[in-house]
Amino acid sequence: MLDFSVLISGLLTGLSLIIAIGAQNAYVLKIGLHKKYVFPVCTICFLGDFLLIWCGVFGIGAIVQKFPIFLDIFRYGGAAFLFIYGLLSLKSFFKSSGSLVAGNTVSLPSLSKVLLTCLGFTFLNPHVYLDTMILLGSIASAYGDPGKYFFSMGACLGSFLWFYSLGYGARLLRPIFRRPIAWKVLDLLIAVVMFFIAGTLMLGQ
Repeated sequence: MLDFSVLISGLLTGLSLIIAIGAQNAYVLKIGLHKKYVFPVCTICFLGDFLLIWCGVFGIGAIVQKFPIFLDIFRYGGAAFLFIYGLLSLKSFFKSSGSLVAGNTVSLPSLSKVLLTCLGFTFLNPHVYLDTMILLGSIASAYGDPGKYFFSMGACLGSFLWFYSLGYGARLLRPIFRRPIAWKVLDLLIAVVMFFIAGTLMLGQ
């Protein structure tokens, strides 16, 4: 029988970890403002969380903890990825004069490049492994059988609700981004977020 109290606990715990100013959320927001590739990007983010949460439930997180070299690989690779993306955002800040006008959008790369970038944000950040596989997996395991499955279902539901709400809800901000200065501010904020997270990764925090 479904235990709604445990499911809600998983939902709230998952949301508390996901709803934060981070590289992945900043990217989903930007994609949502473009109103292009929103569904595949949100789906990659959700499926990434889904996969890692259930890996944690089935004990793979414990294996990762025993071999921290894996997290080190993702840490340095993720830092380099975020730093490069931060540079691109900074370049856009200085050079872009685009805005959302007459239904047009600031140009985006091809779908394949957008999806590869999204995969980078999803899997090249060691924090996502700590939050999903290890933290959520450990909390879920504390509920035993079958509670850990209900908890994980709730955490996955939180991921689903957040990413699709962020991606499709971003269009509500489009009137603001009809002004070029708004895009410049967004690009600058994204660059700052990327550099900050890259720095924390390199420092091992």
